[in-house]
Amino acid sequence: MSHDHAGHRHHRGHAHGHAAHDVHERAHQDGAHRAGESVRRLSASLALTALVMIAEAVGGWISGSLALLSDAAHMLTDAGALGLAVVAAVLATRPADDKKTFGYRRAEVLGAQINVGALVLLTIWISWEAIQRLRGAHEAIDLRLMSIIALVGLVANLAILWFLHQERSLNARSAFLHVLSDTISSFAILLGAGVMALRPASWWIDPLLSIGISALIVWGAWRIVLEITDILMEAVPGHIDFAEVVRQMEAAEGVMAVHDLHIWSISSGMCALSAHLVVDGVAMGRNDEILTEVKARLRRTFGIDHTTLQIESAAYAHVDDVHTH
Repeated sequence: MSHDHAGHRHHRGHAHGHAAHDVHERAHQDGAHRAGESVRRLSASLALTALVMIAEAVGGWISGSLALLSDAAHMLTDAGALGLAVVAAVLATRPADDKKTFGYRRAEVLGAQINVGALVLLTIWISWEAIQRLRGAHEAIDLRLMSIIALVGLVANLAILWFLHQERSLNARSAFLHVLSDTISSFAILLGAGVMALRPASWWIDPLLSIGISALIVWGAWRIVLEITDILMEAVPGHIDFAEVVRQMEAAEGVMAVHDLHIWSISSGMCALSAHLVVDGVAMGRNDEILTEVKARLRRTFGIDHTTLQIESAAYAHVDDVHTH
């Protein structure tokens, strides 16, 4: 009987091992599928952005519209942001190694920094050109061509926004902000062309729209700078309440206190946490149960999957604090 029972245990363990492997494999396949879908959406957005950018640049040059040329330049940075997002999405699928233990997740942060630099240079150029045109003589603008190109840009930008609304990476959200401002710009250019057609004396609307586009660029760039700064400074992600994290962890059965708690972002959408859990003497033999409950609380409430937790007794925690401080 005992032999059969042992064999049964081995069979069940073997089955559970296969089940765990299958779950891991399915999770890996799902992650790869999502990454592939992300790359396809970003690539389609990049191709459409490049086409509209060329159309606006050529249309702006022929029609004499500074607003169109400015928007084409803005779309150049959109194309750059999307290109960086594609590269970052591909790099993010690369596994970690002995040198880069977190993988290549922060490649998107490096890409976003380059993108912000391009945005600043672009804003300076657009503003300078707009001021020069407001101060000097203006050239006639082909309003019909300006309207057609603006309408094409508006439709294309709406399509790109639809492609990007499911993306959550820093570069993709950066590109989303770019395209959103471009959508507003295209609508404003279309409206401005209509006003100038009705009132030819309102030629100043074109350079004024360029300045408005510059303001949109600055607004988007500033938001990106703040997020990059938080990631590089390893600040607590904005959507996470530090005190609530402590409360949830201490609510786990057997946990007396939490100290040395750190929460930071590896990249956008990937948070990490490390902490020491002080447990009472009775609970010291329940380490696995405590870890399971705390990790489940962190995953369920805050979406934090990457956790490093150290369990220690009250006496050890006191000694550790003394030596630390």
